[in-house]
Amino acid sequence: MGEHAPLDPRLLEILVCPVTKGPLEYDREAGELISRQAGLAFPIRDGIPIMLPDEARVLGV
Repeated sequence: MGEHAPLDPRLLEILVCPVTKGPLEYDREAGELISRQAGLAFPIRDGIPIMLPDEARVLGV
């Protein structure tokens, strides 16, 4: 933990879920951007959000 590169807060302000166009939550511990509406977690690799639905992890119910 703590090994994930921080995400630029300005980037978080403009990013939306590519599926729902809804808001995202930043989970620094997991290194993911969470879309509660879509039920997906998008990975952040080397400080870069990977906003591809095929790369997202499905959230547990």
